[in-house]
Amino acid sequence: MKSPLVQLVLWIVIRLLINYQKASMVMTGRLLPVLFILLITISCHKTAEENSSKATNVPITSAAEVTTNPSTKDYGDGYIDGSIGDASNLIPYLSADSASSSVQDKIYSSLIDFDKDLNIIPSLAKRWDISEDQRTITFHLRNDVKWHDNYPWTSADLVFQYEVMVNPEVPSAYKETFLLIDGVSAPSKYTFIVTFKEPFAPGLVRVGGMSGLPKHLMGDIKPIDILKSSQARNPVGNGPWKFKEWKSQEHITVEANKNFWNVGPYVRWAMTRIIPDLATQFLELKSGSIDSMSLQPIQYKKQTDTKFIKANFNKYKYTGNAYTYIGYNLKKPLFQDVRVRQALSYAIDKKEIIEGVLLGLGVVATGPIRPGTWAYNSNVKKYNYNPSRALELLSEAGWKDTDADGVLDKQGKSFEFELMTNQGNVSRKKTAEIIQHRLKKLGIIVKIRIIEWSAFINSFINKRKFDAIILGWSLGVDPDQYIIWHSSKTGEHELNFISYNNRHVDEILDHARKTFDNAQRKKLYARFQEIIAKEQPYTFLYVPEALPIVSNRFNGIVPGPAGVSYNFEKWWVRKAQHRRSF
Repeated sequence: MKSPLVQLVLWIVIRLLINYQKASMVMTGRLLPVLFILLITISCHKTAEENSSKATNVPITSAAEVTTNPSTKDYGDGYIDGSIGDASNLIPYLSADSASSSVQDKIYSSLIDFDKDLNIIPSLAKRWDISEDQRTITFHLRNDVKWHDNYPWTSADLVFQYEVMVNPEVPSAYKETFLLIDGVSAPSKYTFIVTFKEPFAPGLVRVGGMSGLPKHLMGDIKPIDILKSSQARNPVGNGPWKFKEWKSQEHITVEANKNFWNVGPYVRWAMTRIIPDLATQFLELKSGSIDSMSLQPIQYKKQTDTKFIKANFNKYKYTGNAYTYIGYNLKKPLFQDVRVRQALSYAIDKKEIIEGVLLGLGVVATGPIRPGTWAYNSNVKKYNYNPSRALELLSEAGWKDTDADGVLDKQGKSFEFELMTNQGNVSRKKTAEIIQHRLKKLGIIVKIRIIEWSAFINSFINKRKFDAIILGWSLGVDPDQYIIWHSSKTGEHELNFISYNNRHVDEILDHARKTFDNAQRKKLYARFQEIIAKEQPYTFLYVPEALPIVSNRFNGIVPGPAGVSYNFEKWWVRKAQHRRSF
């Protein structure tokens, strides 16, 4: 007897977001853990090979694909990419930035993975079964996987990772999924069973991102000391790449795992160089010092249309699975009046930003759900540029220029705040400047502050020491965004760092993630978007185009809805074009 079709959500790390900008904040999963989510349909008790289903295509503009395979002599060479920010640590789930997750994704494999069309495919798990009541997932594991120190990887390492994640002394923005689990078990070395307390629609994807942690190396570490352990900066993984070296604020290097259980890697080593300024990254790209980066719009449109670039690089363009926003610290009295937040959204010309900053390479964002996906609600309240309406709302909230000095004031205080964003992201800096200019015309003083990435996250975002920030989140097909908007996720290392609290939103998010009927979920998330649009805890700015560029020495790049770097271990360089020694 077959169970009803189940809608499960996918995609854990921010590979597309990483392609767009290496150090933006990301959502859930390993991650990324930045979450890029795929809608799939799965029946109970079917194997992984039977449970793939294609996601909506993402149009990609690129050079011709090269799909031939390398010969043995082609193995080798090195790859260097640029990142505007350094990693924070290299333990899966214990960081919340894409700089960390991009390295973690090289070092660790996960239970499940995704192909170029965002179909779910087996990885460390050969297959899995889902129980009729939708609560239990049984993973059948590979028996040929080893940690990079040659110690066997088994289900005990997955049980250990679960125990780490539920320990209250271990800080993580991604605990929430693990706390929904009733229990895990390992009846054999190569069987891992997860049982949720109640049906959980995103369950397969969330636990499918688990890689395990090396219990033989970490089992005696006190939970409170885990981020101080060698695994945080000198990890032993089980994926295609082995950790080699990390020089803070300079580079992180990995080398090919010759004993990797799957195909590849074909390139001998890969390095991520920390280059906070994107203009400097572009100069390094042209000089051959790095092989790829995420282009800024002006670089894509005006600085890469040269014979040299066309002869040596392939560039790609596709609608990004990300949005950029202003987040308001709702603990600050200035932003606690909804009329003030609505006024700020009316006062900012999003189309001006898209044309002036993105050179037209983006669309206006209206909420936290990606336009064109099944849960998107196009009928939410819009905030088109309307400075007159903004002033009306501000006046209603008590903000007026009572002393004719050109600045709005209330009870003797001027309307003034600091707008913070991260160093190295030119688009965000320019966006802040346009916002500053527009708000000044209304009598609002905005002071811009640019902070180095790791300090921005650790000292300001995590500590809630900000007025307003410009940041980005990843988007996906599935709308579950519990860890960003639920009021229970406002802790220091959690992702509701603006301290948003709405009882109705909490109820919707709780209900929707337990609902497997997509029609019902659509109604719930439509209401969720209406509330967010009305309350404007964010001013939603734009959905940018992703603009990666890669040296054309590299073959094996097959663009798809997953972007270009999802199969990095299968990239390769012809022997005659090898140029980098180890």
